[in-house]
Amino acid sequence: MKQRIETATAKKKNAVAFAVLIAALIALCVACLLVGSSNMRIADSFSALFGHGTAAQERIIRNIRIPRILAALIAGAGLSVSGLIMQTDLNNAMASPSTLGVSNAAVFGANASIIVGAGGFLETGNRLSSYTSGINLYATSLVAFLFAALSILLILGLCRMRAFTPGVVVLAGIAIGAVWTAATTVLQFYATDVGLSAAVIWTFGDLGRATYRSDLLMALITLPGIAFFSIVSWRLNALLSGDAAAGSMGVNVNVLRFSTMLVASLITAVCVSFLGVIGFVGIICPHIVKRILGHDHRVTVPASALCGSILLLIADTLSRSIGSGSALPVGAITSLFGAPFFLAIIFLRRGHADHA
Repeated sequence: MKQRIETATAKKKNAVAFAVLIAALIALCVACLLVGSSNMRIADSFSALFGHGTAAQERIIRNIRIPRILAALIAGAGLSVSGLIMQTDLNNAMASPSTLGVSNAAVFGANASIIVGAGGFLETGNRLSSYTSGINLYATSLVAFLFAALSILLILGLCRMRAFTPGVVVLAGIAIGAVWTAATTVLQFYATDVGLSAAVIWTFGDLGRATYRSDLLMALITLPGIAFFSIVSWRLNALLSGDAAAGSMGVNVNVLRFSTMLVASLITAVCVSFLGVIGFVGIICPHIVKRILGHDHRVTVPASALCGSILLLIADTLSRSIGSGSALPVGAITSLFGAPFFLAIIFLRRGHADHA
């Protein structure tokens, strides 16, 4: 009887939490649509949304703000859920979507594309007009994604050869990530002024570069990935009890860890390749969700997706509100949120350990 009451209470708590998250998400979508550096009036924003505004207003709403909202929804959900899965797979509260060096590899790929390839800086030199006419933004994103995917496969392959344990994965990720960072530094050292500026600007996490096409491409990987995590949620729950306990329940731990880390890293790779580096979303949101709703992945996977979207919408709204005519990089806002939160996690965990 007591167990039934506890189950009913937990279900009611989860239902209330999801209702709050969904309501907050809808409210933030509306706020993000109406707020921006153009100082457009609310009435004009709604008129432009329904095709009754000026050409400039409709362009701002339909071609800039709506793609940004969609990007925040997709990337926020993907990065948050990827962080949750990484923390479960590695049994490490500090794990993030970029643990396998995904962001480092994507940054190197983008730099290589901008400085050497798609940007054509070997021919254009410091002539900005030549750069703007020759760059291919989709080529940059494609090369960034390919290098990120290469890093994922390299690290997971090395771990399969050595020992596929959380400690080995983390160490391999740190080592390979350092190699990508060093290679990026060498590229930037030999870049021209314009090439270096463009490469550095690309690394800023920015939703302003989002388009309907990039949103669709991100969704094609992110949404099926989140669905996959929901399907294997009971196996992930078993993994929380340890490898031995999960194995006794019939879970192939190595296959589960390999497949979920691969999918989580691919989601991160596609988000970073289109939007740049957006930090801390994959650390903040899973911790908030687990603290409030517990560790059941049947609940935490969809809740983390909603929480990640909400956080990125808040950050994007702030970035366009305080930019004084131009939007700040959303990655800077999430880092401002994330760094204090990260420190709080460290010291709270230390406090619990000392108390124990």
